[in-house]
Amino acid sequence: MTKRGLLIVLSGPSGVGKGTVRAAIFKRDHPNFIYSISATTRQKRHGEVDGVDYFFKSREEFEAMIDADKLLEYAEYVGNYYGTPLDCVEEMLSKGNDVFLEIEVQGALQVKERMPEGIFIFLTPPDLTELHSRIVHRGTDQKEIIEKRMLKARQELKLMTYYDYAVVNDTVENAVKAIEAIIKSEHLRVNRVMSELIKGEFESK
Repeated sequence: MTKRGLLIVLSGPSGVGKGTVRAAIFKRDHPNFIYSISATTRQKRHGEVDGVDYFFKSREEFEAMIDADKLLEYAEYVGNYYGTPLDCVEEMLSKGNDVFLEIEVQGALQVKERMPEGIFIFLTPPDLTELHSRIVHRGTDQKEIIEKRMLKARQELKLMTYYDYAVVNDTVENAVKAIEAIIKSEHLRVNRVMSELIKGEFESK
């Protein structure tokens, strides 16, 4: 019997460091962790690779995926679509892998409606001043885009109450340790252990 993996949704405002924290987690020894690559219509940034960082799609291609119900979630953020291909997530979970989604807040709330059994983690900055500094020093956005991202971040912080956990990204190391502890404890929840025991008993008969 293969134990079904956990769906781990890592979310938070733009610039908070979701990608950096997720990458740091995947550099550690977690053989059952799988990163679900998102699709997006935004332009590739320097050094990004199609099929590794994102599946880069045209707007027409992305909207065809929406029409075919091939996305677990999708959102339009600052003029671009972002979304999670559904079939590959289900396949990886059924094989016992813990699947990570690194997505925007709007998309995370859609996932919560469709798969409420997921583990929803909100990555938050120490404060908004630090968040603004990180976005500016990233050097990828013009001033008007930065202001849009900060306005959106203030709105998204209010939605933290819909999540299971909040992790402050003061340092990457601290955030990684906190997320690892959350996942370890979630695997030990009584309802998960009991459901697997009951499922195993039925399958053995």
